[in-house]
Amino acid sequence: MNDRFFHLRLSCSYQDDDNNIGDLNIEIETEDGWEKMDLNLRTGGFLMFINGLFSCQHLYMRANCAEHHLVLISATGDMKIKAGEFWDISQADISFNAKLKSGTPTENDITYITERMKHCPVSSNLPQSVHITNSVTFT
Repeated sequence: MNDRFFHLRLSCSYQDDDNNIGDLNIEIETEDGWEKMDLNLRTGGFLMFINGLFSCQHLYMRANCAEHHLVLISATGDMKIKAGEFWDISQADISFNAKLKSGTPTENDITYITERMKHCPVSSNLPQSVHITNSVTFT
């Protein structure tokens, strides 16, 4: 069996107290190093799909931060995907490091945010066998 591994990262700035995106860059690690994800009609369906997972997790992270009055200046994110030879995802590890403009997160806030991230529409449509881990840290 030949597993397939994917590594994406993002950097984002936010423009208001609702943590709406000001600027967003997503990159994928290739044999040649990090390359900007340029989603277009020629992008492979699997790459579109895992980018959808990353974007969905990011949306739920920033939206739930805003709900808890945690206003973000910027964030970086990292996602590692393990898939089988037939493209079936078995593991997704997703982490975000968010820089705060205002607010002080409690452990309850962080637990709530990471739990909600697991219920984004893309995550909810993955098979139960997919092991998803996620985390959010604040600076």
